[in-house]
Amino acid sequence: MSEKPVQKTYEEINARIKAGEAVIVTAEEMVDIVKSKGAEEAAREVDVVTTGTFSPMCSSGAFINIGQMVPTIKASKVWLNKVPAYGGLAAVDAYIGATEPAEDDPLNKIYPGEFRYGGGHVIEDLLAGKKILLEAKGYGTDCYKGRKMKKEITLDDLPYALLCNPRNGYQNYNCAVNLSDKVAHTYMGTLKPNCKNANYCSAGELSPLFNDPHYKTIGLGTRIFLGGGVGYVTWHGTQHNPNALRHENGAPIRPAGTIMVQGDMKQMSPKWIRGISILGYGNTIAIGLGIPIPILNAEMAAYTGVSDAELFTQIVDYGHDYTNGISRNYGDVSYAQLKSGTIQVNGKDVPTAPLSSLPMAREIAETLKSWMMDGKFLLQKPAQLLPDGDE
Repeated sequence: MSEKPVQKTYEEINARIKAGEAVIVTAEEMVDIVKSKGAEEAAREVDVVTTGTFSPMCSSGAFINIGQMVPTIKASKVWLNKVPAYGGLAAVDAYIGATEPAEDDPLNKIYPGEFRYGGGHVIEDLLAGKKILLEAKGYGTDCYKGRKMKKEITLDDLPYALLCNPRNGYQNYNCAVNLSDKVAHTYMGTLKPNCKNANYCSAGELSPLFNDPHYKTIGLGTRIFLGGGVGYVTWHGTQHNPNALRHENGAPIRPAGTIMVQGDMKQMSPKWIRGISILGYGNTIAIGLGIPIPILNAEMAAYTGVSDAELFTQIVDYGHDYTNGISRNYGDVSYAQLKSGTIQVNGKDVPTAPLSSLPMAREIAETLKSWMMDGKFLLQKPAQLLPDGDE
């Protein structure tokens, strides 16, 4: 008599994690397991698959509380190291966006649009324990008479600091080329004219949402690795597009799902959150993010067993089409091809380069795996799954 199909619960898997009995593998390891044993047997053997990605995620930032002063102040304008933060919140709450540039960046005075320092760098500097110049202005009220605040602070001085990113972990993204005859400086990096290079930004088979293409286990409350600490998915991210064109294996071949995430900055590390500056585009931030995928059944095993050779993205022209709102695809390429270093576009070989760090993605998946094997990190069943276009 054949065995019943595998069907596990979060509670059963967490009990195995606590007992030190859970079988936990990375998404790269799962590819070989599913290939050799099949999805059903893989689901029987493996409890959790860990994923990881480390790449620019522009839609990121932090809510902070700057602390009160005497006399008290309602800070309507806030700057951190000359980077404006949004002060239209409560008296001493502010939000600093990762792509907000410093107002006095000397490079921008010489080359408009060029920024070396911004909100992402402020967040990294805070995590590194550096002193940050805080400046605030208020308009004065009977209960908040203060009008100016200026002092140096560190992360430890802040009563509250929450990394809160409206759109992270993109489920696939374009492969960018430039078919024009001029250099194109983009958020996908510098693209040489006449299609002389191709840039992409995904960890492929390690990427979190590629391993749960229909969001069967990811949603409100999912516990994740975020910036070196513990974070949570707090809903789908902006530009979430579950209706994107998909391969027969379920994985999208166009930019698709996104997640909103947050976590306590005081748990995080500057190793996993880096302020960066992209030539001709401006400043942003790179975020380290990883999600554990519970293998509840053979379907989840199959999803997590999809390899780079079975994951595809589209080639998009950023020299003309993208900026002019033209939706045109110059071919689909697999992540195995992209990671090989060369793809073909319009019949010619084009060198590729990633904006996403594969070594860092691997380290995140391995770190998350070790946390779970040590019983330090449990699965959190989502209160509500992310919206899926198939529903």
